[in-house]
Amino acid sequence: MATEKFTDSGIKINEVYTPNNLPQSFAANETAPGQFPFTRGVQPDMYRGKLWTMRQYAGFSTAEESNKRYHYLLSQGVSGLSVAFDLPTQIGYDSDHALSEGEVGKVGVAIDSIEDMQRLFKGIKLEDVSTSMTINSTGYILLALYVALAKQQGADLKKISGTIQNDILKEYAARGTYIYPPKPSMRIITDIFEWCSKEVPKWNTISISGYHIREAGSTAVQEIAFTLSNGKAYVQAALAKGLDINVFGKRLSFFFNSHNNMFEEVAKFRAARKMWATMMKELGATDEKAMMLRFHTQTGGSTLTAQQPLNNISRVTIQTMAAVLGGTQSLHTNGYDEALSLPTEEAARIALRTQQIVAYESGVVDTVDPLAGSYYVESLTNEVEQKAWELIHKIDAMGGAVTAVEQGFIQEEIARSAYEYQRQIESKEKIIVGVNKFTIDKELPIPGFKIDDSIRTVQSERLKQLKAERSMQNAEASLISIENAAKENTNLMPHVVAAVENKCTLGEIADVLRKVYGEYK
Repeated sequence: MATEKFTDSGIKINEVYTPNNLPQSFAANETAPGQFPFTRGVQPDMYRGKLWTMRQYAGFSTAEESNKRYHYLLSQGVSGLSVAFDLPTQIGYDSDHALSEGEVGKVGVAIDSIEDMQRLFKGIKLEDVSTSMTINSTGYILLALYVALAKQQGADLKKISGTIQNDILKEYAARGTYIYPPKPSMRIITDIFEWCSKEVPKWNTISISGYHIREAGSTAVQEIAFTLSNGKAYVQAALAKGLDINVFGKRLSFFFNSHNNMFEEVAKFRAARKMWATMMKELGATDEKAMMLRFHTQTGGSTLTAQQPLNNISRVTIQTMAAVLGGTQSLHTNGYDEALSLPTEEAARIALRTQQIVAYESGVVDTVDPLAGSYYVESLTNEVEQKAWELIHKIDAMGGAVTAVEQGFIQEEIARSAYEYQRQIESKEKIIVGVNKFTIDKELPIPGFKIDDSIRTVQSERLKQLKAERSMQNAEASLISIENAAKENTNLMPHVVAAVENKCTLGEIADVLRKVYGEYK
């Protein structure tokens, strides 16, 4: 008798699927793509009308170096930029801060001021490009810097488009780049929702992220359950502030991971769309556009292996297919060398070409939701959905995602899944090619991409010069106005934009709110 098979979320897989495996409600609930609850996609014609946005996540070293990579990627056919920031930028420290030592420009680009932002986007018109920024606790500052630069370029703020990740709840649960406690952090997020709806209406104000939850070791089911619970908490916080769900709901976006278990990943994306539409309707949305789950996908960083790294090209191809078959709006594909270093230019190009080959040569874009009606995929979509709802109801019973994070429930669930996954690899219940099977004795060296430590000196000198040349009076007045807005509970964003225009640094602005809100330990 054949051994039993399970998906990565522990869902039992039948040997064969028949019409009897379809959910009982399948025929009654079957709707066309572009119709509520959007299981089959958010657009009636999906990729026949417009391909997904092809992004390549990039940012390293100084703003000038990252700018060169952006121009290269744009020349190779990317249709949107995706910015990675270094750790000091992510946690609100300038490059010259003692805690920044050893980290400046390493896992992303160092951004300390409006001058760095000018260098980062030199020769790129912000009105013409969609920019996604992976930034959370300092997301409000990076958005202010981007808007200030757009104004300097003479751009129409009503036309600039892009996304800030701005998803703080998953930082407490999975990633760790938080600064302030959860409640004031939620307040900053709703300030961004409110301000953007008036000032930059095409900007996606949050990218509710399952990606890092999955990278931390969750299953596919946990990824969507915890992500949608976080999304619900943001919506409830915005409603409590008196914001209109039909307005801010249209600017919420999601960010998911794509792993190797292809059919479970497709089922996950389809289930997530259906669940979010249902959730938003229950929370009071009446405009269908506010019920649509639009999402960016990145292929699974944690699935990449340092052993036989060229095998990662095959892994990324499978993950790309899953994301496209699942109906993503935007996609970043990882470089094959990313388990070893930042991606080289060659690896970034191959990763982009993978998307282009799927788009232009595979035929999977020619019809909408081509796996719909598959007995296996429909059955799996239903099972993923049911298991995710069970987790969401558990979180709701605790009082919601903020409470579940404060009590450590989400962190413990992820840790348990991560442990189980590692156990399966070590016992060889789960085969990872080149790691625990089909290994080779001698690996050919892959050239890595290393960042020079001297960047901190360059950035520190620039900060010194900026502070010497700016109006101290204007800078100090700007920082005081941010502090007053934080204490008086008025919207922070106009004050932060004014501060970056007056050449206040990222660290100075973050420190003002550290003083008012304290730091989360």
